[in-house]
Amino acid sequence: MSFRVTKAQHVLAVHDFEAAVGYFTDKLGFTEYDRVGGWSFLQLGDFWLMVGDCRGEVPARETGNHSWFAYVNCEGIDELYRQYVARRVAITEPIADKPWGLREFLVETPEGHRIKFGQALR
Repeated sequence: MSFRVTKAQHVLAVHDFEAAVGYFTDKLGFTEYDRVGGWSFLQLGDFWLMVGDCRGEVPARETGNHSWFAYVNCEGIDELYRQYVARRVAITEPIADKPWGLREFLVETPEGHRIKFGQALR
């Protein structure tokens, strides 16, 4: 039997747990599929996320470039972008075609975590 990755799951520490979970579900379209203790387990298609109640830790917005936590390769990026604009998601880089062959945009959560969405230009 050979090694294979079956799922990658990102882990985020947040200060305001309920607000963060609400943002990911209401604004970014994630589904919360479980909650155990101070952890919320979320999913957006094949993007899996664990959000932890970590009051007292350094906020993401104070970590500079360490607040980047995910690059999400997707299809239908223009539709996703329109949905996020309609939901008033904080988009810090508008959608654009990049010279490296990707169409991308960047969002930032209220606590400062940054997620870039991209789709290959074909």
